[in-house]
This record gives sequence, structure tokens and C-alpha cells, in this order.
Amino acid sequence: MAETASTTHTMRALTELRRRILSGELPGGQRLFEVPLAELLQISRTPVREAMSRLAEEGLLDRARGGGFVVRTFGFSDVVDAVELRGVLEGTAARLAAERGVAPEALAAIRATVDELDLCFDKDGGDVDFEGYSRLNARFHDQLAGLVGSEVVRRELERVKRLPFASPSAFLPDKVEFATRRRSLPLAQEQHRALVAAIAAREGARAEHIAREHARTARADLEYVLSKDRSLIGTVPGLALVVV
Repeated sequence: MAETASTTHTMRALTELRRRILSGELPGGQRLFEVPLAELLQISRTPVREAMSRLAEEGLLDRARGGGFVVRTFGFSDVVDAVELRGVLEGTAARLAAERGVAPEALAAIRATVDELDLCFDKDGGDVDFEGYSRLNARFHDQLAGLVGSEVVRRELERVKRLPFASPSAFLPDKVEFATRRRSLPLAQEQHRALVAAIAAREGARAEHIAREHARTARADLEYVLSKDRSLIGTVPGLALVVV
């Protein structure tokens, strides 16, 4: 029972610290220590220590000389690399699913998600239910990771999706999100449907290509923002980006 409670506290600390880092509440460069964080989260030091070690493995924290951890500062190239890595992994997942075949019920489930995503767009294409799209998009990518039936692939995808901007549901700042999402989401939805069709048709190479192009939508959105106004990069939550 004690072990279960300890695990629960560690997961709580991990989830809360990750949220605070990605929201910008704990900004890049800030040094973190066990005792103050344990008091803040009202748990013992051990779960906090374990959570920070996990976050260091994820790349969100760096170990500091003399003890403690420092919240990482991410450069633009780090964001690009994370997005590219997700594309590679999702491309591999899609290719393997196509080559190995997918159970009919799993295909039906992901197709149903694509159909629900269609409902997030109004008939004229001028408005999008962003909240609904974000929720369903996350479900779609979770289902995609599970189609291949490989725990190794699923686990590594979960790891990379925790990196800033690598998540399929990592969107751009509120002040510019309308222009960028309106521009990219219809294309992303077309890619969702084409990707599922390629997997169902057992077209591994095509499925891999679509998945990799789909992941690059996030990079295209970010580059679009920077091309309009580089100062907007400072509004991205959770990141102290160095634009190079």
C-alpha cells in the first residue's frame, strides 16, 4: 500500500511540474530544489526528487552543479528537432501498421475519430471548434500510436510527445492562433483521412510519408508566425525560445 501511495505522489508531482514548466509558470533558467517544491505540492521530498529525475530524462530539466535542477531553455532548433522526431516515429508507426495489418475494430475506431473531427469545421470553412479539435486530435494520435500493436513504439512516441511543441495538440499562442489554425487545420484533417486510408490499403511507404508531412504542420505554423512577426515568439507558453 505504501508503494502505491508513493507511486501516486510521484505521478502527481510529475504531472504538476510538467504542467508548470510547459505553461511557463516555471520559466526557462529557473533553478528548482526539492524542499521548496515538496512544500509547494504538499508531498514528501522523495516523490519530488523522482519526478525531477524523470523530467530531466524527458529533457525538460537539466541537472545543476551543486545540486538541484534547472528548467531548460529551448531554442528554435530544439523545437524543430522535436517535431521532426515525432514525425519519424509516427511515420514508422504508420508504416508498420500498414505492413502488419490492423484489426477491423481498430480501423473503425480511428475512422470514427476522423469523422468527429470533420464536425469541428463549419460548412463554410470559416470557423473551427478549436477545443473540440484539440481533444479529438489528441485521441487520433493516441489511436495511431496503438495501431501497430508495439509497446516499444507507443512508449517512445509518448516520450517524444512530452517535449515542447512535439505534441500533436501543441498549438500556437492565442493572439495568433486564429490565423495559423485557420490556415493549417483543414490540410491537417485531409492528412488524417489520407493517413488512415493508406494504412487500411496496406500502403506502408505512403502512410509513412503522410505521417511525416503531417507532423511538419506544427513547424510550418511556427515558421509562419515568425515570418509575420518575430516578437510573437515571446508569447509562446512554456518556452524561452532563442530564434536562430
